[in-house]
Amino acid sequence: MKFDGLNHKQVLSEDGSFTAYSKEYDEHYHSTKDGALKESFKKHIEPAFTLLKDKDELHILDICFGLGFNTLATLFYHQQNALTSKLYIYSPELDRELIESLKNFTYPKEFEDFKEIVLQLSQTGKYEDDSYFIELFIGDAREYIKRFENRFDIVYQDAFSPATNPVLWTQEYFFDVAKAMKQEGVLTTYSTALKTRLALHNNGLNIYLNSGKDFRDATLASFSTLHGYDKVDMEHKIKCNPDVEPLKDLGIYNS
Repeated sequence: MKFDGLNHKQVLSEDGSFTAYSKEYDEHYHSTKDGALKESFKKHIEPAFTLLKDKDELHILDICFGLGFNTLATLFYHQQNALTSKLYIYSPELDRELIESLKNFTYPKEFEDFKEIVLQLSQTGKYEDDSYFIELFIGDAREYIKRFENRFDIVYQDAFSPATNPVLWTQEYFFDVAKAMKQEGVLTTYSTALKTRLALHNNGLNIYLNSGKDFRDATLASFSTLHGYDKVDMEHKIKCNPDVEPLKDLGIYNS
């Protein structure tokens, strides 16, 4: 069976891995320029695990599950580096049809060992073994996040862009995300927009630049100091851009 359907179309990205185009959001699930697999590793998994890989347990919030690249890349990194930590991954996703179609998606060879996991998640929304616990929630990500407090070591903030899906980028949304994070937790996101960084900053998070070879800049955020990354001087950014404000629920829901 083919993955392509009424709402999604499989697309080849520049690193040779496939992503998908959402007709509903008029947007790709990954940067086709950076490449789907590279984006997951460079903007999310590698920085997060570089900072937190020595923990015995890692609780991860993957927003949103989408094609599952961030979750599967996490499992691959964990396996390739022979890490012994138990992983608990929680991921909301609004699109049930997408989840049910993932068994037909063309994943990169790096995810070959996880075919059974993808199949089980697409059928039941849950997977567990000695090393991994994965739970998908089909529904509103914002309501789901409110269930948690001081839970997550890692948050992959990887929703569709603020332009197309602003409800998952507001200051109020990040208030709930911040509440769900541990003090030493790390949030990763592809967005470098000042509005996004302000929404995180206004919730008490320190902002850091995630940059490197062969991928576009990204953002890290944490209540704690992140060693090895350049901290963004948010007070200077605010002074230089006094008219920029974070997205707010009031402006979105009343528009």
